[in-house]
Amino acid sequence: PLVKIDEKVQIVFEQMIRLLLHCGLPKEDLDMLWSKGPVCMEVLKQADCRMTLFTGSQPVAELLTKELRGKVKLEDAGFDWKVLGPDVHDIDYVAWQCDQDAYAYSGQKCSAQSILFVHENWKKAGIVEKISKKANARNLEEMTLGPIITWTNERIKSHIDALLAIPGAEVVCGGKPLEGHTIPSCYGAFEATAVFVPLAEMMKPENYEMVTTELFGPFQVITEYDDSSLDKVLEACERMESHLTAAIVSQDINFQQKVLGNTVNGTTYAGVRARTTGAPQNHWFGPAGDPRSAGIHTPEAIKLVWSTHREIIYDCGRPDASWTAPKAT
Repeated sequence: PLVKIDEKVQIVFEQMIRLLLHCGLPKEDLDMLWSKGPVCMEVLKQADCRMTLFTGSQPVAELLTKELRGKVKLEDAGFDWKVLGPDVHDIDYVAWQCDQDAYAYSGQKCSAQSILFVHENWKKAGIVEKISKKANARNLEEMTLGPIITWTNERIKSHIDALLAIPGAEVVCGGKPLEGHTIPSCYGAFEATAVFVPLAEMMKPENYEMVTTELFGPFQVITEYDDSSLDKVLEACERMESHLTAAIVSQDINFQQKVLGNTVNGTTYAGVRARTTGAPQNHWFGPAGDPRSAGIHTPEAIKLVWSTHREIIYDCGRPDASWTAPKAT
């Protein structure tokens, strides 16, 4: 196998390989390629790889699919949603989990909470204020915020400004670059940010794609709904292109089943402790709704990605000595 990691963080994976070698991995069992993306693409094409597992952005995933003639499995970008149901429970715990899902590791994880659908009952209970308070407490000194590898401050600010141009949109928390640091300008350094966008405005064709753009950093969209607009929430979830992780925060089994039955995300948590991220290793993690979807963490996932069905039929019994050819058919 050949492994290639984004060059900005490849030094980390190199150390992982050195650990594996130290623990006994035969050196000939793995090749690591240091290169830019186009170089790796050429290697894959010339080698005519039988299977490529890709974790990363959706545009690159689509390019790989085309260039490698579909011989790919994808664990690509996720604009991951969380729905807070009509029943309010354990609000402090839920606020903590929302903060972790959206902003831990500065939001740089494919399972990060990208959008939060808040039922009006949770809004009245003060969930947005509690999330905002936790987000505002994040800082560089305690390493609860850090450099943003793939989005610069200018690009983040441009995206926020575009969202704020939507009628009714407003900054809930954050919204400004961090100050007093030495992080190079080629990386982002931004406050944990949330922007509220009205659901009705979000669903308009001219706004939907922008609102559901994954910003790979400490950022999320928040919107509000009520019982009468739940179907709009389900429509919003269905229209998203990447169906990786999702969370349904509710103890109401009927609500859970309605949302689960109308969505397709590959890894979905349901219940008051539901989250979009922090998946333990003992269950499947991966997107769904696409035949190219890959999984990680389980034997089933490994078989899906790195193996294929092969049939071998043994038929070794010799014909009887008196056998004669039957009439042709």
